[in-house]
Amino acid sequence: MPATPFDSAHLSGLFATGDTARLFSDSAEIRAMMLVEGALAQVQGAHGVIPETAAAAIQRAALECQVDPVGLTRATAQNGVTTPAFVAAFREAMMAPEHAAYLHWGATSQDIQDTALMLRLRQAITQQADRLTATLNALARLAEDHAETPMAARTYGQHATPTAFGAQVAQWGWPLVSLLRGVDAVRKNLNVSLSGAAGTASALGPDPLAIRRDLAAKLNLEDPGHSWHADRSAFLNIAGWFTRTALVAGKMGEDLILATQSGIGEVTLGGSGASSTMPQKQNPVAPSAMVALARHAQGLHATLEGAALHRQQRDGAAWFTEWLTLPQLILSSAAAATHMQQVAETLCPDVGGMQATLDATGGLLLAETLSFALTDQMPRPQAAAVVKDLCKEARATGTPLSTLAQERFPTLPATLFDATASLGTAPAEARGFAEAARSAVADAAA
Repeated sequence: MPATPFDSAHLSGLFATGDTARLFSDSAEIRAMMLVEGALAQVQGAHGVIPETAAAAIQRAALECQVDPVGLTRATAQNGVTTPAFVAAFREAMMAPEHAAYLHWGATSQDIQDTALMLRLRQAITQQADRLTATLNALARLAEDHAETPMAARTYGQHATPTAFGAQVAQWGWPLVSLLRGVDAVRKNLNVSLSGAAGTASALGPDPLAIRRDLAAKLNLEDPGHSWHADRSAFLNIAGWFTRTALVAGKMGEDLILATQSGIGEVTLGGSGASSTMPQKQNPVAPSAMVALARHAQGLHATLEGAALHRQQRDGAAWFTEWLTLPQLILSSAAAATHMQQVAETLCPDVGGMQATLDATGGLLLAETLSFALTDQMPRPQAAAVVKDLCKEARATGTPLSTLAQERFPTLPATLFDATASLGTAPAEARGFAEAARSAVADAAA
C-alpha cells in the first residue's frame, strides 16, 4: 500500500477529501508562502521599513513568479526547513536583485511557514463547515421524517426500551450542531506569525507590532498580540475541532455497522461494497471508513498534543512532528466528514426491519413500561420483582411477555405493549434536533 491513501491513485476514492487534499500539496504550500512574503513586503513598504518600489516588485512577483518545489529538496534536507531554499529561489525568479534583496526582511522561517499554513487551514475549515452544513440538513430531514418511527434502543449491545429512529439520528447530529456553531471560535485561532528569529522582532523595524497587526489585516488573519513560535495552542485548538468532527463521524459509522449487520438489518445504505468471493454480501464500506478515519485522527491528535512541548524559543523536533501529523489529521477528518455527508444524504431506515426486531422480543422491550404500569396495583419494588419473574418465564417458555402479563393482569390497557406509545421524549428529541440543526445552518450562513 502507499505511504498515505490520500495521495494514492487507487485508495484516494475510498478516503476522498474533496478539495482539501489540494491544500496540502507542495505547490499549495509554496503558493501560500509567496502570498505571505508579498503581503509582508507591502506592509513593510507602507511603514518605510523597505523601499516602496521594492515592496511593489515583491508583491507583483508573489503573484506572477513560479517556484518549483523539486528544486528545494536538497537545501531543505540540509537546513531542516523549507524557507531558506524557497527565499533563494524566489529571489532568483524575480530577476531583480535590487528589489529581491528586501524579500523576507526581518522575518524568520517559522513566521512564513506557520502563517502560510494558517492561510490553508482557513480554507480547510470553510470546506469542513460546508460538509457539516450539508450533513446537518440531511440529518434534520431524516430526524423529522422519522420522529415517531419506533425501533429498539440498545445499551451495552442489548435491547433496552423503545426509542424513535429520529432520536437515534438526533444523537448523531447534536454534536455537529455544536461544531458548526463553534466555527467562528475556531477561526479566531487563525493567527499571523511575525516575531523574527527568537521571537523578539528585533529586525522588523521600529514598530514591529504595527507591522504584525497590519500583516494580519492584509491576510485576513488574527493578530495574536504576542510571539507564538513555542505556543502551539492555536494549532491544537484547530486540530481539536477537526478531530471532534472525525469522532462524530466515527460514532455514526460504528452504529451503522451494527445496524446493517446480518440478523439486524435495520437500515439500508445508499451505497455498499461487494465481496470478491461472496456475492451475497453488501459491506458497509462508508461506515467502516468513517470509523477507521476517526481512529486515525484520534491517534494523530494525541501525537500532535505531544508536539506542543516546544523547547525554549523554537524547537525543530516538535515543529517537524507537526508537519508529520497535522496535515494527515486534517485530511482524515475531511475524509470522514465527506463519508458522513454522503451517508446522511442516502441513508434509509428499514421500518419493517425495526418493527420485526420489536415484535421478535415478545414485548420484553416494554418490561420497564409494564413495571411502572403495575404500580397502580402494588408498590414499585414488588412490581419490579413481578415483571422480572414474568421476563424469566417468557424467555423460558417462548411465550410473549405481553401474553403473560395480560393473562395475569387482565385490566392492563390494550395499548401498553404498543411501542409507539412508549417512546417518551424521543419524538421531541428528534424534532428539537431538527429545529436546532436548521437554526445552526442558518446562523452559519448569515
